[in-house]
Amino acid sequence: MKITILDDYQHAVKRLNCIKLLENQQVDIVNYTIKNDIDLAGKLAGTNILVLIRERTIISESLLKLLPDLKLISQTGKISNHLDLAACTKYKIAVAEGVGSPIAPAELTWALIMNTIRKIPQAIDGMKNGNWQINIGSTVHGKTIGIWGYGKIGQLIAQYARVFGARVLVWGSQVSRDKAISDGFEQAETKETFFKSADIITLHLRLNQNTFGLVRLEDLLMMKSNAVLINTARAELIEKGALLTFLKAHPSNFAGIDVFENEPIYDRYFEYLGLSNVICTPHLGYVEENGYELYFKKAFENVMNFIKGNPTNIANPEVLNL
Repeated sequence: MKITILDDYQHAVKRLNCIKLLENQQVDIVNYTIKNDIDLAGKLAGTNILVLIRERTIISESLLKLLPDLKLISQTGKISNHLDLAACTKYKIAVAEGVGSPIAPAELTWALIMNTIRKIPQAIDGMKNGNWQINIGSTVHGKTIGIWGYGKIGQLIAQYARVFGARVLVWGSQVSRDKAISDGFEQAETKETFFKSADIITLHLRLNQNTFGLVRLEDLLMMKSNAVLINTARAELIEKGALLTFLKAHPSNFAGIDVFENEPIYDRYFEYLGLSNVICTPHLGYVEENGYELYFKKAFENVMNFIKGNPTNIANPEVLNL
């Protein structure tokens, strides 16, 4: 069977130890993104198994109907709204779901917190330009870190904050808040209290119909005058245009952003990059060596099990009987 792996921007897949699982298979690795369905379908002609790197490629019905040879999509990480599972089932394409880890995204979140409040990138740029100590940042110690979404990543952030001597304030579902209280942290009584009280707000929600555009401009306007917003979850959690509008109007507020509405971004004049109160990273949350080995090992195991006639972790098992 022909196996195609999409969107390997960093040419990382061929260097993974787990690539050995696909020995003796016909493997095509694509190192760039193809947005147009017709062009992508042309590239995928004859592909029987497609391996996706997280949500980098949109798998829509309009694409699937152009791929008559496709039998399996093996997802690295969990299935999200980038993939139309119902359409996959309609076209008799099995979807194998992978595994995830909260460690790399939690660590990147913490790195963005440290960099924004200490204003480290700005100080580095100043030094590169021949200047010395151009700014002054602050510490995490004694700050209130607001965590919206107390899942696996949010829980790690809370533990990091505790070690650094910060107060943790959790907002989200009642289940999340109850869990935070049981772990010894505080819950916000209202969303308004959450935004008004936190020095640092970090988002850790899954993107779905209920969370799309959940953070609105009116929420951001409630933040303290020097508060920081961190988003390593999904750009679409924030109302379209709201964060950019807020940051341009409030230069004393900072943001650390790892996720964007349209990725990848190759435009050096991308508007966020021109703001001195924003730190941007190119969606590095899950992009890390150990995490990649974990994600791809499971994805490749699912591929080989499918080829051997013993499919595993199929999200739409009904297609196996069609």
